[in-house]
Amino acid sequence: MTASTASMLEKSTLTGNATATNMSLFDPALALWREWQTAHRLSERLCREQQRLETRLVESVGFPRATVRLPEGEDVTVHSIEMLNEVLGKGPDMVALRKKAEADFAAHQARWDAAAEETGYTAALRAEREAGDRAEDLLEVISSTPATTLAGVAGKLDAILREGEAWEECSEFPWPQIRSALNDLVRIAQQMIP
Repeated sequence: MTASTASMLEKSTLTGNATATNMSLFDPALALWREWQTAHRLSERLCREQQRLETRLVESVGFPRATVRLPEGEDVTVHSIEMLNEVLGKGPDMVALRKKAEADFAAHQARWDAAAEETGYTAALRAEREAGDRAEDLLEVISSTPATTLAGVAGKLDAILREGEAWEECSEFPWPQIRSALNDLVRIAQQMIP
């Protein structure tokens, strides 16, 4: 609904007088919002692709890990060297156990890395991060760019909502207030369009 609000407001402006039409065509916030929207969609698509590949990778190789048998006989699975160091500590009595666990972890990490490269997961992850960074950079520029039309304001609010809200219809400040302002713009736009 919010994305269509900017489009609706833009059309409303375009059906008005020539001055309003020229303002709409040159609203820098609206132009940035369109660019952000494209980058945001790409980022979401690449995220889904990366998640699909990661699921396949986890099913075939498993997340990098090592299982350590503690001196008390308990088995502990660690998923990072930091976690390994927490579990075993730095004591000299754990050197041999730590070296074996580090080697096991490194071998599993190497299998993960090779499979990630082979399946395209590494490239997909990189592409997703780049697209996300691009959308984030555009959002920063949008937030500091003044809108010159109602459509530009709606676009800015749409980008804020879609990027910042933790979940749809979040009731925590400032999301209800932003949705309210956007709803006001929708109502105004509906009154402007015959």
